[in-house]
Amino acid sequence: MTTEPRSDTDTDTDARRAVETVAGSGAVIRSGSAPRAETGPGPGTEPGAAQVPADDAAALAKVSAELETQSATAAIGWAVERYGRALGLACSFQDCVVVDLAVQVDPGIEVLFLDTGSHFPETLAYVEEVRARYDLNLTVVTPGLEADPWPCGTERCCELRKVAPLHRALQGRRAWLTGLKRVDAPTRAAAPIVSWDDARGMVKVNPMATWTDDDTDRYAADHGLPVHPLLAKGYRSIGCAPTTRPVAPGEDPRAGRWSGTGKLECGLHS
Repeated sequence: MTTEPRSDTDTDTDARRAVETVAGSGAVIRSGSAPRAETGPGPGTEPGAAQVPADDAAALAKVSAELETQSATAAIGWAVERYGRALGLACSFQDCVVVDLAVQVDPGIEVLFLDTGSHFPETLAYVEEVRARYDLNLTVVTPGLEADPWPCGTERCCELRKVAPLHRALQGRRAWLTGLKRVDAPTRAAAPIVSWDDARGMVKVNPMATWTDDDTDRYAADHGLPVHPLLAKGYRSIGCAPTTRPVAPGEDPRAGRWSGTGKLECGLHS
């Protein structure tokens, strides 16, 4: 059985369920595991471990270069070791590969899902399937009332239903993880594994940046991961229902997102 493009290990999960509201954020956050208030080092951190200054772009670039030839879980492990409970994982749940990788390193890592109010029912069911499989420490982030006049497909939809809620959910953290890959879109072709996120004032880690779509599909198949049901129906890039369509064989996977508008990004990674 093949593994991810770079080798990894497994661990067990241990989480509880709870519900919380982020005060003053305008967005209800439902957590799939008890919130963790501690901000100290995460699992595996030893006292005195070297810390990379969060705003030192040169140091982060060096770390990123070193991680280019290492496993995705090595990148996740680096982030968990440095930032511990001040680290969050944002996942779109088009697949759950990044979740599977992350919980191998930290079974209790907080996973953030942006519920825009316009997801396919299949996506919401898939989120619950994945949550149950891993007993995830899942936080579902919803937009505030300011998004009501801007439904899916309107000019400020992504800003108010994705970008702003994620910004609020990440406040107080030192770093965040994503499942971004360079092959996802031309705008992501040069994405580093580790960098400073100016927009959010924290470190951003893309442990799967070097992966291809084939790598992702192969890892999911080899590890028996749950598969989003829309993938079998031709949806290769899955976002909100009103602005996502299936793509034809050979068509660019992102062609099904905001089709006919020229839009490539929602703003989370730009």
